Amino acid sequence: MTFSRKVITGSRDVPLAGWEQIGEYSGRLAPGADKGLMRAVLENDKGTVEEGKLIADAINQGVQSFTASKLFEQLVKNYSVAQQVFGESIIRRITGYEPGEVRKNIRLPEFQRELLRRIEERVDRLREDRLIDREGNLTERAADLAGLILYTEELDNLLPEGITGERKQRKEQPYGIRDEERNFQKERYSDIAIRKTLKRAIMRRHEEISIKDLMSFKRKGRGRKSVIYAIDASGSMKGEKLGKCKKAGIALAYKAIDEKDDVGLIVFGTGIKSAIRPTQDFPTLLREITRARAAAQTDLAGTIHEASMQFEGIKGTRHLLLITDGLPTKGESPEKDTLEAASAVSASGVTISIIGIELDQRGRALAEKIVEVGRGRLFIVRDLKEIDKLVLLDYYEA
Repeated sequence: MTFSRKVITGSRDVPLAGWEQIGEYSGRLAPGADKGLMRAVLENDKGTVEEGKLIADAINQGVQSFTASKLFEQLVKNYSVAQQVFGESIIRRITGYEPGEVRKNIRLPEFQRELLRRIEERVDRLREDRLIDREGNLTERAADLAGLILYTEELDNLLPEGITGERKQRKEQPYGIRDEERNFQKERYSDIAIRKTLKRAIMRRHEEISIKDLMSFKRKGRGRKSVIYAIDASGSMKGEKLGKCKKAGIALAYKAIDEKDDVGLIVFGTGIKSAIRPTQDFPTLLREITRARAAAQTDLAGTIHEASMQFEGIKGTRHLLLITDGLPTKGESPEKDTLEAASAVSASGVTISIIGIELDQRGRALAEKIVEVGRGRLFIVRDLKEIDKLVLLDYYEA
């Protein structure tokens, strides 16, 4: 399968191609994670999967509890407002009806009775499965389930292959990047150069591949890379935007840690909501990414300062990837403060890239200045489905 699209990266266009589907799951998903939940998700238990998607949607929308009577009341009292609060996905999952059908029939007494019955059944199921407590608040188990859903869904999507390019600070290591081909010398089978091997066998007119036909990649190591993924969790990111950014963050953490690199996380809005120093701890990253909620303003300057502190004492390549959908709004001179912060961090050796979601002209102009100062790349997103691919492309280019 191939994927091709031009992406703005400073002054050049970068093609994306050769995306390969990943179908293998490994490792612990969370410290002390419920094995029953994990097994149900991986075995695709429909009820558990649907509950996990409902919880993930609720977190992304900023919904912290489910109470049948209150949900029903909000839908009946003012459907338009309820849709803004919950989003179409939650309404669909909690009622079992399409949002348009609910809007059309919400005033019919017979429909209201059936609607309330369905909502009560769904809420009771959430309580029985310990995903909400007696008051209807989401539990830790609910957050774990949402994380498992995000994890498995993202690894079922397309993850990039073959865009690694050249890495900085390379030195010989057995698990480094693939370099030139050579005769097979009993290395790992994953290092076999399949195309070169087939070509050699064909040139020799062999009907079957022999040991002497095998060729493999010589590995060259590269310096350790530390990446901080900074997610904008301001109010405008609520819903699908935040959900897609979470999945992209999970893909980055999974892929980078597999490459023996470290990944950190910053969730920001008016202030820093969560910050994790670059680490190999995938379960912790998954847990914090899953729990991110959208609210309030955007503080880019504070985020860049926080990243600088999280990078302290770390050697090798240090890279900050900011993902946002708007201009900074906190402070008296937010744009000036952001550029000054970017300049200071860049002077310390940290590079900065931005993935901008539907940026307007002013937001794009500021983003271009930030990546110029930060010696990074700018990606403009118009299709939310592309975010994970762009995040991984930036990781390999850093």
